[in-house]
Amino acid sequence: MCARKIAGVLGATGSVGQRFILLLADHPDFELKVLGASPRSAGKKYIDAVNWKQTDLLPEFAKDIVVSECKAENFKECDVVFSGLDAEYAGPIEKEFVEAGLAVVSNAKNYRREADVPLLVPIVNPEHLEIVGEKLARAQSAGQAKPGFIVCISNCSTAGLVAPLKPLVESFGPIDALTTTTLQAISGAGFSPGVPGIDILDNIIPYIGGEEDKMEWETKKILGSLSSDKTTVDLLSDDEMKVSAQCNRVAVSDGHTECISLRFKNRPAPPLADVKKCLQEYVCDAFKMGCHSAPKQTIHVLEQNDRPQPRLDRNRDSGYGVSVGRVREDPVLDFKMVVLSHNTVIGAAGAGILIAEILLAKKYI
Repeated sequence: MCARKIAGVLGATGSVGQRFILLLADHPDFELKVLGASPRSAGKKYIDAVNWKQTDLLPEFAKDIVVSECKAENFKECDVVFSGLDAEYAGPIEKEFVEAGLAVVSNAKNYRREADVPLLVPIVNPEHLEIVGEKLARAQSAGQAKPGFIVCISNCSTAGLVAPLKPLVESFGPIDALTTTTLQAISGAGFSPGVPGIDILDNIIPYIGGEEDKMEWETKKILGSLSSDKTTVDLLSDDEMKVSAQCNRVAVSDGHTECISLRFKNRPAPPLADVKKCLQEYVCDAFKMGCHSAPKQTIHVLEQNDRPQPRLDRNRDSGYGVSVGRVREDPVLDFKMVVLSHNTVIGAAGAGILIAEILLAKKYI
């Protein structure tokens, strides 16, 4: 058995950082050795620095790790660094790490719009990691040192949206237009401050700052194609696919629900039975590669009228699988469905872990 790769986590005391630590506990491919946080936490044992908010207990292995400042020199032994940093701080820190030759998998939004940075939902578009492979190959051909790189995790709500779209596009051709209305869990807002209890109890908040714009353009990048030289991703244009999102915060702890309607470009639309079969039979490339965290069943098609539900379905395949229910014909577009995904697993830290597993399978780290 090969030795495990050394991993580090930036923003280790935050909500995403805590989830990274949980998912890296006893991981067969990665050994977490370095935790980075703010200067006020640096020098403390992790157990003394963190206000642990997860429902699972703090893993024993992490308790006595001494927290470091988020500087590249403190992470130089790492093969991969997972960033749970808030966007307010992520930009310059992640740039420093890449310039130091480190591989960064980031949950922050700062570099998602860069054409040469892969934006990944790992159960959907791992082929975009060829940008990394091309960068590494060019450096090797030029006799240069192995360069650093960054891969961005998508927005949490985007992950649930694009998961069913990928197999549908592969089977039935391009989607002309789609709408989605989200019911998003409070964990998606993090904590400190997060969503105040007085605001969300007995309530729905019909606004999440910047969320709708992120969903609309991220979908077009994730479903876009690599450039011919494999150095950038070409976004789908509005003429190729129109996307409209409305985002709502609801009083659910974990699990984002989305009500999606879509229309295909090709006419006539496929039969409903074929749409369901396509979703049910989709197997993500990460599973075919043998990645540890990849879901055996990527999409679970549920036939019950009242499913999926966050409490009942968010933990399918340990949160890496996506549930789709109420798949039916739409009198305005072609089809409509309800999608549920675990926003802190496949929509955040879990996606980062699976991305790193794919990078390892491709020998990029």
